[in-house]
Order: sequence, then C-alpha cells, then structure tokens
Amino acid sequence: MPFAPDQLLRVPLLPVLAMQGLSVRRNAQLLPEPIGPREGREGRGPRLRLLITGDSSAAGVGAGTQAQALSGHLVSRLASYYTVEWRLEATTGHTTQDTIDRLRGLSGQFDMAVTALGVNDVTRGVTYKRFVDRQTQLLKLLTGPLGVKRLAVTAVPQMNRFPALPQPLAWILGHQARRLDQGLRHVTASFAQARYLAMDLPDDPALVAPDGYHPSPKTYAIWAEEAARILRQA
Repeated sequence: MPFAPDQLLRVPLLPVLAMQGLSVRRNAQLLPEPIGPREGREGRGPRLRLLITGDSSAAGVGAGTQAQALSGHLVSRLASYYTVEWRLEATTGHTTQDTIDRLRGLSGQFDMAVTALGVNDVTRGVTYKRFVDRQTQLLKLLTGPLGVKRLAVTAVPQMNRFPALPQPLAWILGHQARRLDQGLRHVTASFAQARYLAMDLPDDPALVAPDGYHPSPKTYAIWAEEAARILRQA
C-alpha cells in the first residue's frame, strides 16, 4: 500500500512537528478529571448493567463534575427506562492497550457499554494494523468475558479540528486519526453487538473545553443522547 502524503511528509516536517508537540504540551491547560462518583445505581425499570470505558473523554475531562460529563448525561437518559447499575473505567492518557489491560482485571458482567478511544493511539504513533488488532481484542473482551450485548463504539475524534493544535501538526494528526477511525469502523462492523457512534459536530466554540482539546459539557450531552439512542435500539 503506497504511503499517504501526510506519511511521506512526516520525516521532513519532523523538527517542526516536534517543536509544536512540545509547545502544545507546555501550553495545554491540564484539566483534571471531574469530581463525582464513578459507579452507582439510578432509575426505575428493568435492570441494566452499564460500562463506560476509555480515555480522558470517557473520564469526562472538560466537565466540572461527572454529572456534566458523558457518564452523568448517559445514565440520566437511560434511567428513564431502566434501573441503571453503572461503572466508569476510564483514565486520562489511556490507549486501547491500556484499556484492555485495565478491563482484563475487571470482575462482573455488563449488558451494555460505551467506548471512547483513539486520540492517545494517534499521539503515541500506533499503526493502523496495531490499532485494528487491539480494538478487535477489546471488543472480543467486552462481548465475550464481560458479557456485553450492546456496545456503542465512539468514533476517533477529528483531531485536525482541535483548536489547541497548530498547523502542520493538526494536519498530520488529523490524517492519522482519520485512518484509525476507518479501521475502527471496520472492526465495529464485524461484531453483531457493536454499533459505530459517529460524532459529526459543527464548528462551535461552545462544544470545546477551555483547553481546546477536550469536549465541553454541551458536547457530552450531545454524545450521551446519541449513545443512549444506539444502546436503546437493543
């Protein structure tokens, strides 16, 4: 397979990309993960065991509390129909492999789950093949030992649209994120229990956290609405 233009230009652009990467890390506002419970029970109706897992976006960075984050919005929507027993297993900086390692030590079973991964795989230089292999392992773990019957797999974010990233770094990371997202679509389609969750959002400053890198509470609400719709189709 021939290299894409962004892959060919990485080597000559390496000094610029390295400087920009260091600058982004130095200037980034290191937003904390939101306060609040990471597991609980809420609602009325049939029992639903829910798992939310992934990176800093799954953890809710960009929101002040878990109630304003993905977990809070999602549980609130599902609690109108189910007694939701939920658990959040997510950490800032986690890649797909980190999440696999974390979930392998998890006991218990779940009915539904939401994943949010990809950004750290992009920034760590994970290849398309390795990402596809690891996402396949993750979905096998979720739908096998962990018992998940309906899974919402969130798209890899469009990193070229992150306000915190300067050019050409945004262009390079954006192309790689798009490649990994294509792989994610392919993996998701191979599991009957899984559905790909697209995040096609408008260019609205209100949808981005102050660090220019993470979602805002408004984005978490939109995301949760779509995730709840996909999960409830079961």
